[in-house]
Amino acid sequence: MGVKSAERVLEIFELLKDYPEGLTMKEIGEELGYAASSAFGLVRTLAEQGYLLENDNKRYTLGAKLIQLGAYASSYLDINKIAAPVLKRLMENLKETVFMAVLSGEEIVYVAKVDNYRSISTNARLGGRKPIYCTGLGKAFLTYMAENERRDLIEGIRFIPMTEHTITRKEDLYEQLNQFKEQGYAVDNEEIEVGLWCAAAPVFNSNGEMEAAVSVSGPTERMKGNKDMIVSLLLEAAKEISEKLGYIGK
Repeated sequence: MGVKSAERVLEIFELLKDYPEGLTMKEIGEELGYAASSAFGLVRTLAEQGYLLENDNKRYTLGAKLIQLGAYASSYLDINKIAAPVLKRLMENLKETVFMAVLSGEEIVYVAKVDNYRSISTNARLGGRKPIYCTGLGKAFLTYMAENERRDLIEGIRFIPMTEHTITRKEDLYEQLNQFKEQGYAVDNEEIEVGLWCAAAPVFNSNGEMEAAVSVSGPTERMKGNKDMIVSLLLEAAKEISEKLGYIGK
């Protein structure tokens, strides 16, 4: 297969992912800007091999073979390995501590930490657990989980004040989460440790599910003084990791 043919195969796959009902041979050619005759051989071969599926209306959709290959690819993905260079670059750009965590019940578990020489001292450590309601990472999970799951979690939480700034009323937490959803990231404003401010953003997998959260933490005054830049680079990093995991949403 020549380079041009390989490019067209990829273009066909990219096109059909946006058409779950499928496209005819003619429509595929029109959408990609070349004659149906040019697409015919490729489409027929892909269908015969199981990479495309032809339905009764002569429309083509992505086939089961691609699902199988995607499953293999997913099994090879290691989020820590994928995220590591992105997290390191984020730390180097901001000169602040960067974390990544996953959800475990009512707690988050730190799975990655990239320190900086001027980092504020924090008791967060790799493998350590923290409550979901008073950490930026935890609140990022609460922000993006299904409504019924979020309600069940929050209703079962025993709110213990970690600092004088810790939210202890579920009504206040719900209000915060609505704001976080609008702005695209969550914040912990000295709620888990005095003097520590944190912004956290979601990381999604190929199924559109939140796989992890990434955060940047540092001294409150310094972090708030550089908030716009910190949030911008944080969101870029979370988006990059999501895309590397196969996420194709917004």
